[in-house]
Amino acid sequence: MDEMNPPKRLRTTNEESRIEVDVSIIMPVYNAACWLDECLQAIMQQDFTGTMQLSVFDDASTDDSRASVEGWRERLEGKGISVVMSGHNSAHPRGVGYAKNQAVSQSRGRYLCFQDADDVMLPERVRFQYEASVLHPNSLIGCKIQRIPEGSTERYTRWINTIGQDQLISQIYTSHGPTVIMPTWFCSRSWFLEVGPFDEGGKGVPEDLLFFYQSIRQGGGVFRVDQCLLVYRYHEKATTHSVSEETIWKLRVDFLQERVLSHWENFTIWNAGKQGRKLYRSLSPANQKKVRAFCDVDENKIRKGFYTHEESKQRPKPKIPILHYKAASAPLIICVKLDMTGGILEENLDSLNLKEGSDYFHFN
Repeated sequence: MDEMNPPKRLRTTNEESRIEVDVSIIMPVYNAACWLDECLQAIMQQDFTGTMQLSVFDDASTDDSRASVEGWRERLEGKGISVVMSGHNSAHPRGVGYAKNQAVSQSRGRYLCFQDADDVMLPERVRFQYEASVLHPNSLIGCKIQRIPEGSTERYTRWINTIGQDQLISQIYTSHGPTVIMPTWFCSRSWFLEVGPFDEGGKGVPEDLLFFYQSIRQGGGVFRVDQCLLVYRYHEKATTHSVSEETIWKLRVDFLQERVLSHWENFTIWNAGKQGRKLYRSLSPANQKKVRAFCDVDENKIRKGFYTHEESKQRPKPKIPILHYKAASAPLIICVKLDMTGGILEENLDSLNLKEGSDYFHFN
């Protein structure tokens, strides 16, 4: 009888760390004390009925961030949310990629919910994204967002919230890349380990974009829960501002060449202006040769007849025709910003009866 029911014993810390939970909330922290009360209160109010853990890694904060998290430990654990926290005190932060990797490695959730310390999750976030992730185990799951201060990135917020499910894949070359933004990510631990870890290059490295592209390369899906589940804060100290536009541009161009242009024999660039010409100049010599024409709506550019690539070492220098968009042939790379022309670009594109994701891709 005793052999069947051995006496219970207290778990050691090592044993506790091996016990799985359903969801780990992954939260890197750097000088976030002013936002943490609101963030942690929202975590405590999640209506998810499974088991949860908060995994925090402090990346050398010089404010009271760690003390703020510790101040919430008892309340969180009282709600059944276990807390694991570590960090370092070196003179320099190691960067958000490093902090996220550390928070993941010390966590034990079967699913990972990424949370920025300056954002606020709505009560249903973990529940809805967990349910979606169970159905889409090899996908990055996002959600709709509310941006504060309201109107701070109006077009970007509209894009995040309104692109269709198919466009979550076809529009990965636009904007800053991820069609479900990093502060909304949720995924299975197994998929994270398949794709990751995050790049630890530190300041100036878009670790989210690199991870997103790698997930796509490995056949991962992208899915958005079509409800607002996160209040996404815009402020000048956000780490996203440390990444240069040129770094993002180069990564996007390289991924476009790898995933799309390598499969096309030739194509047209829609925009004979600054952005279209910049894209052309950014392409590899082999892909530059595939550009059969630029197209535009600007009569002055069309009248000019062609674009000369002055920097080319070829002799004679390449001259690429400039056509009216109705005279252009697919496939096309659209190098005009969406939602900027009062619907004219979108109407013109619709009039051609082309299919996004095969006949054309947006690159802006």
